[in-house]
Amino acid sequence: MRALITGGKGFVGHWLAAHLKDQGDEVAVIDIETDVADGPAVRRVMADVVPDAIYHLAAMTHVGESWEDPSLVLRVNVLGTAEILAAARTLSVAPRVLVVSSAEVYGVVDPGQLPLAEDTPTAPASPYAASKLAAEDVSLQAWRGYGQPVVVVRPFNHIGPGQSPNFFVPALAKRIVDARRSGAQALRVGTLTTRRDFTDVRDVVAAYRLLMEQGVLGEVYNVCSGRDVAMSEVAARLLELAGADLALETDPELVRPVDVPVLRGDAGKLRDATGWEPVIPLATTLADVLASWEAD
Repeated sequence: MRALITGGKGFVGHWLAAHLKDQGDEVAVIDIETDVADGPAVRRVMADVVPDAIYHLAAMTHVGESWEDPSLVLRVNVLGTAEILAAARTLSVAPRVLVVSSAEVYGVVDPGQLPLAEDTPTAPASPYAASKLAAEDVSLQAWRGYGQPVVVVRPFNHIGPGQSPNFFVPALAKRIVDARRSGAQALRVGTLTTRRDFTDVRDVVAAYRLLMEQGVLGEVYNVCSGRDVAMSEVAARLLELAGADLALETDPELVRPVDVPVLRGDAGKLRDATGWEPVIPLATTLADVLASWEAD
């Protein structure tokens, strides 16, 4: 299978490309050198690669930063998705397209709604989440209107080695390593009361390929572990793994304007379609993230 990954040099793209190659796929990637919202540029790439499968990962992904420039987030995440789909339609044989959305589209939910299934009502609480839901609508309209072979995924929080310190887990791991090296006694943190459903990125990319092959077209799939963990517990585990005794101090600059209190998903639909199960424990993932910063 010839695969094209947009955002292929990013955190998830790196792991996805490696997994696809391990499975025997031929892989081409584009990243920031190609503006996915630039239709002619995207069509040129599509004509050069002629993919059988497109994994559309390219996006503005930081929830907190989306508040600062919502117009840019909408341009990249919504218009970029529309242009990727339009370019795919110019090929003589339609490639299958997997569009990566986000569990953030569910928004602030009542505990009684947990775990979140694909039919749970969506209520985006950030510009990022709103852009991802709009990108879903663009993708599913392409399936309904053109018969374009599209599958949408809603990954919950995914972590692993190589992730940008713009995100909580790698940021905290980096600060712990830096603090040990400098002799600092405290760490700045954001909100620790929120709970998230974490999956190792290596399990996530395996789910993506399975859905590319076995997912039902025009459907949306959660990708998640089905368990939620408090950020405070993640912080405690990282400190324990590092053998560090550091005080955690809340920094108002790291607190988002709106933060979803709890996210926990139901991956039953994904399991039924593909047989996928996450296999990498959270403790292993956290140890690998910490080790990646210690080796830096």
